[in-house]
This record gives sequence, structure tokens and C-alpha cells, in this order.
Amino acid sequence: MSESPTKKSKMATALDQLKEMTVVVADTGDFEAMKKYKPTDATTNPSLILQAANMEQYSPLIEQAVEYGKKTGSNSEEKLTAAMDKLFVLFGCEILKIVPGRVSIEVDARLSFDKAASVSKARKFISMFAEEGINKERILIKLASTWEGISAAKELEEEHGIHCNLTLLFSFAQAVACAEAGVTLISPFVGRILDWYVANTGQKTYEAHEDPGVKSVTKIYNYYKKFGYKTVVMGASFRNDGEIRELAGCDLLTISPKLLEQLQNSSEPVTQRLSEASAKKHDLEKVEMTEPKFRWEMNEDQMATDKLSEGIRKFAVDAIKLEKMLVEKLK
Repeated sequence: MSESPTKKSKMATALDQLKEMTVVVADTGDFEAMKKYKPTDATTNPSLILQAANMEQYSPLIEQAVEYGKKTGSNSEEKLTAAMDKLFVLFGCEILKIVPGRVSIEVDARLSFDKAASVSKARKFISMFAEEGINKERILIKLASTWEGISAAKELEEEHGIHCNLTLLFSFAQAVACAEAGVTLISPFVGRILDWYVANTGQKTYEAHEDPGVKSVTKIYNYYKKFGYKTVVMGASFRNDGEIRELAGCDLLTISPKLLEQLQNSSEPVTQRLSEASAKKHDLEKVEMTEPKFRWEMNEDQMATDKLSEGIRKFAVDAIKLEKMLVEKLK
């Protein structure tokens, strides 16, 4: 099924080879890493922003967000919300000075089950970027792949022309629902799927091609291409470069600086594993996804349910830590 290695000289790095067949996205809030590895796009989340916010070089952005919060809010709660929103937008603007493509900005995980609030927050982000002179075409709004998050994305895409990135995606049911909602992009989490299987089954190691996260994303990619969905697949959350190599050819892959460095330092051939042409040959059956079916499929998939709820909780915890940092400064 795999195709021939990319026709590059032997000196080409694995990262350069990968970029020939897949859009590489930086999974980091660190601007220096983006400058070094030259990804097309970048993605952020509360955890990445929290890491970056603790680095001295980003303190001017924190101060700017705090000043904005003080001027904008009429009470302490409004000030904090304004400062948080501004911090995400400022990071996004800085990232867009570095990457030629798009940046993903995450809606607060605590809104994961509130469609209306998610739509409102997304529209607020887009208006704040517009104030900074950034066109909405360069922004992807990140939402958790709950039924409410997917429904919010459907409204944002159809009614407001706002592009969405559905994150914390662990199951085929989530992927089908996203495609049927017409979302721009999904981020299936490869490494976290592997983590669950290592923690909850007797098998502790997997060859890259047998990695359950790799198999999940491969299935989703082939399904999307087979049935001509416009939604694109961005594999995320990698634990090793073997997972990345097995998904070479995927529409996009978002990769941490550590793994970008490994690929940059390797000259081993990268073989294209996924392609639209090979996907079209698969004998697959089209699935219709309703809300009852979605909820049942998620209920039956312990891994997806565990990892979705855990991911939402962890992003919420880091958002609260960020808020505490800003509250101290707002005083």
C-alpha cells in the first residue's frame, strides 16, 4: 500500500521530506521553535500558552493583556475574561508574524458542553483579531469534539464563515460527525490513544504501523478521502517519530519541537503512507451520524470517552492556572 520514498537527495532531512507530502504544523507556543523549524501553521492551547507565559521573553505580552483587561472590564470578572481573551489573541498575532499559514486558537474547555457560549467566544476572538488587522481566513477556532462543540462549529462554518479545528478527537464517531458538520479541520490525538491502550491493556509496546493511534487516524483519513469530505485531517499529539512517519501523506501533522528536532536531525527516507488515490480504493461503507448514534458510539468507546473527558479537564486546569497568573497581575 505504501508508495515510494520522496525523490529528494540523500542529504534532505526527514523533516524536509515530510514537508513535501504533508503540511507541517508546530505544536508549540514558543516562537523561537517556530522560527527554527519553519512550519506552515501553528496551533495553541491553554497548556502551551501557560508554558510560554512562564518564559521571561513573553512577559511583555502578559503585561499588554493585563492592561487591556484593566481598561476593558467594568468589574474583576470582566477584566479577567478580557485579559485572557487578549492574551490568546496576542500570542496568535505574534505567531502569524512567523508562520505563513494559520494559527489555531482554543475556545475555553469549560465551554465544551455549551454550544451558544462557544459560538459567542469564537466570534469574539475573530472580532479581536480583526481589530489587530488579522483576516479570519488565517484563524482556526479550536473546539473540543463534543456533540455541542461540533454543533457550534457547524454554525460557525455555515453562518459566519469562521473556520474551525475540532480537537480532542479520539473516535471514528467524532470524526464522522465533524465531517458531516462541514468543519474545516480535525485534530485526532494519536499519542493519547496510544497512552490509553498502554495503560489499560496487557500490551505495553507497539510497532509504529500497529500503533492504535496511527490506525485510528489512517481509518479516518481513508474514510474522508473515499467519500470526498472537505474536512482535512491533522494528526496530533505524537509520542515518537515512528507515529509521524506512519502518517506521512496525511493532510497536516502538528508536531512538538522535540520531535521536529528529531526529524530535522535525521536523513532516513520518509515513505508516503497515506494518499487520496490509495484511499479511494478502500472498500468502505458510508456512515450517517445522528446525535443519538454519536452519543451511543461514544458511550461504547471507553478509550474515546476517557480521553475526551480527561483532555477537557486538563485544558480547563491549565486555563485556571493562567487565570490565576493574570488575577495577580490585575491586582
